[in-house]
Amino acid sequence: MRILFIVPYPPGKAPSQRFRFEQYLDILTQAGHSYRLAPFLSDSTWAILYKPQHTLAKVLGILMGFVRRAGLLFTVPAYDYVFIHREAAPIGPPVIEWIIAKVLRKKIVYDFDDAIWMKDPAGEQTFISRLKWQQKVGKICRWAYKVSCGNAYLRDYAQQFNAHCIINPTTLDTEHLHNRIRDQYNSTRSVIGWTGTHTTLRHLDLVWPVLERLEQEGYDFEFRVISNQPPDYVGLRALAFIPWRKDTEIEDLSQFHVGLMPLVDDPWARGKCAFKALQYMSLGMPALVSPVGMNTEVVQNGYNGFVCNKLEQWYEALRRLLVDQKLRATQGTAARRTIVERYSVASNKHNFINLFS
Repeated sequence: MRILFIVPYPPGKAPSQRFRFEQYLDILTQAGHSYRLAPFLSDSTWAILYKPQHTLAKVLGILMGFVRRAGLLFTVPAYDYVFIHREAAPIGPPVIEWIIAKVLRKKIVYDFDDAIWMKDPAGEQTFISRLKWQQKVGKICRWAYKVSCGNAYLRDYAQQFNAHCIINPTTLDTEHLHNRIRDQYNSTRSVIGWTGTHTTLRHLDLVWPVLERLEQEGYDFEFRVISNQPPDYVGLRALAFIPWRKDTEIEDLSQFHVGLMPLVDDPWARGKCAFKALQYMSLGMPALVSPVGMNTEVVQNGYNGFVCNKLEQWYEALRRLLVDQKLRATQGTAARRTIVERYSVASNKHNFINLFS
């Protein structure tokens, strides 16, 4: 079986690609299948995409992406399946997808892990963003052979257009990558942590007051933020910022004792696949999450973390975990077990391979 992966980003760069299908590629090869990755963006365009300026280079990079897509269509007949992650092109109508499905008659496995049929409320309002075509998601779902959805919320949307929708959760390689287990007893100062991109920093507004209160009451901790840019917040002395780097990602995350995933409850956030919580838990730490979207499927309150809705719940959960290393260790062990059993590459590999059957 030959599979063409039509993807937005260069391999190994974007978390959505790394943790939704790239880590299964060796498994496909071992099963006797072959594949090709066809990114829209080049490495050079990806390197400047989210940086200010470079407007001309970004436009040229996107134009070249369309040129590569046009050439790619001539190779599609050689493949048995076409796996499309999110979209074939970042702007405009789904012309490429229509040709593959309706003209070339190929089986499309359409994959997405966000509510991409709507605008991200924290997305930058750029010239390119105004050319996006969110309404194409439903059309691609309708043309697809199968739809691979990151959670039930996304599946429920896709089922309006296609009866063959499968929940294919974002998973972690707990054997070779997320395999550093946090020792909850070996530390002098507790580290509460959060990781995410600049577009998700807005969710931290839910917990700043709680962290300030804990600091004012004399609890000794550091609140460590790992992101591509620092939070614009000055009210917490315990705040520390670490720039995100792929080569130190797991080592940096494993320094947390507790991981936070607050989410503003809006339609976009309900499509999130609990990725932050999955990462924390895989490394043996409890996750504290808002009861939004998939979070309540992953975190069982009081067992492998806490589900926190009100400020007082966030405060009480954090206070307990700061003073009780044994509770952190017990919940951390349960958290790791949850990921290995339900959200690991090993536990999900058959589900993934069955997308191509």
